[in-house]
Amino acid sequence: MKAARPGVTQAMLRRAFARLAFAKPITYVQPEGNITLVNLPTYYQVRWPATGYQPGEVATITLLGRTVQIRPQASTYTYDFGDGHHQGPTANPGGTYPRGTIRHTYLDHGHADVHVQAAYTGQYRLPGDTWQDIDLTVPITGPPVDVQIKQAHAVLLDHSTG
Repeated sequence: MKAARPGVTQAMLRRAFARLAFAKPITYVQPEGNITLVNLPTYYQVRWPATGYQPGEVATITLLGRTVQIRPQASTYTYDFGDGHHQGPTANPGGTYPRGTIRHTYLDHGHADVHVQAAYTGQYRLPGDTWQDIDLTVPITGPPVDVQIKQAHAVLLDHSTG
């Protein structure tokens, strides 16, 4: 009589999920060039690098000799604007001008280290099974982006003299 193979447990799945090489969320800033102005809305969007497992990408691992697929998802994002202000957690990955809804207006000039933290959740499936949730959330913080905040000054010119 053949002995039954031990089953893959949620504890094993949580450990494997926590060890995945997740993609770190990159903060895209608009206006372009990571330069903005005091009192001008600045737009933010999460983008994903090619390295690491991005949301929706499937990782195939082996647990107890069984093939397991794991599919991470980014459930929420928390934006740190680098000036003491935050937004989130929110399910919104942001966007670009004019429709982006993650935006922040700086009140002082200087520099801000902006970053976003993604909360990864995930699902798994064994061959022939349906996707099932993994009972774990893993926070992954992206690298900081240096945003320069400049002060604009209006200047009136007299072009009436020749």
